Amino acid sequence: MADLFFNAPEPGNAPDSATDGPLAARMRPQSVNEIAGQHHILAEGKLLRRAIESDRFTSLIFYGPPGTGKTTLAHVIARTTGSRFEALNGVESNVAEIRAKIDQARTFRDLRGQTTILFIDEIHRFNKAQQDVLLPHIERGTVRFIGATTHNPYFYVNSPLVSRSQIFQLEAVATNDLIPVLERALTDPQRGLGHLSLRCEAGALRHLAEMSDGDVRKALTALELAVLTTPPDDDGVIHLDLAVAEESIQRKAIAYDADGDAHYDTASAFIKSIRGSDPDAALYWLAKMLHAGEDPRFIARRLVISASEDIGLADSNALRVAVAAQQAFEFVGLPEGRIPLAHATVYLATAPKSNSAYAALGAAIQDVEKGRTLAVPEHLRTQTRKKLASASGTEDEKLQYHYAHDYEGGYVPQAYLPEGRRYYSPTENGLEKRIKERLDYWRSQMGTG
Repeated sequence: MADLFFNAPEPGNAPDSATDGPLAARMRPQSVNEIAGQHHILAEGKLLRRAIESDRFTSLIFYGPPGTGKTTLAHVIARTTGSRFEALNGVESNVAEIRAKIDQARTFRDLRGQTTILFIDEIHRFNKAQQDVLLPHIERGTVRFIGATTHNPYFYVNSPLVSRSQIFQLEAVATNDLIPVLERALTDPQRGLGHLSLRCEAGALRHLAEMSDGDVRKALTALELAVLTTPPDDDGVIHLDLAVAEESIQRKAIAYDADGDAHYDTASAFIKSIRGSDPDAALYWLAKMLHAGEDPRFIARRLVISASEDIGLADSNALRVAVAAQQAFEFVGLPEGRIPLAHATVYLATAPKSNSAYAALGAAIQDVEKGRTLAVPEHLRTQTRKKLASASGTEDEKLQYHYAHDYEGGYVPQAYLPEGRRYYSPTENGLEKRIKERLDYWRSQMGTG
């Protein structure tokens, strides 16, 4: 036990890499004011900042894209509140390790009166049993739990743990918030690169910030690579220009996970842009998905659905175009298969819109699910049933089915649904206007128009 206390960090001294390790680790913020971005939760007067400064919180879960400061924020909270900091990883840790950390926390609380923050990165990787181990100890205050995840905790973390935690979403760091972080790294002589003779163009820093896509870690890693791989000039000065920056971060890192929020949010923006008749926005979201490695078959399926859901009868050719794009992609493959996907995207975005058929089906389904089930009218039943009715001597005019093709125009007024229910209401958009005119005439012949 003596060794345990001898090696314990002092209150608030959360482990960091201030003097060694990668630049991103060395430049980890030491206070709330140094954290880049996240003004929506950390600005003066915001709830999380008040909770940290007043040391009034129990359990927290942070979620958001990589490199936005989830782990950093946990370190800062430990330092600000004077708490011990213990960390586990959802990929590597098991129940035994969780229990060991909790036992240590209980010892420090009982013998030193010291609070322990138990930080679990990638909490969504813990299974239900692992997450459940935490619950009683959070309830008793043995540890103050902070979890971090790139996935939406409302879907990927057990409900009992979510209900005991305050949830805060971190956002990708804006370019203008990233540039000061890079500038500080260049000038800080202890933790950063300030001990070197450097000359950096503003355009180079902006390029690194923009191409990092809101990921502070990636921006600092690219900056460090640029500095350490660029030889100094005759005067011993390292010049960072735009060309060096472009080489150091050649491909933009898209914040995009195949089964998480970025995937669904981008797909949602893509479809809503088509629905909103904005081909430029639709093409951008299509490009983002393709660049990030989204399955093109998923995109093709969304286009086929949108063709019927959003364009529908206003332009039935949209469905043909979407299906043709899907088949063309299967035939051509990547990279050329992106072209028919773009073709279909622009066609759908610029087509007239109508969701009348989709809405009509929804209303009919609701009646089937919640209303009284309607019997099939006698005259629409099978020929066998009609013969039985005739043999029983009950056949009359109501039982007679009128074959539409025997009448002028291929139409005869006849009831096909009891009670005169109406589901389909055509719009006057695109080609559906002609359908509306035709249907209005037919319905007037039924005496219901």
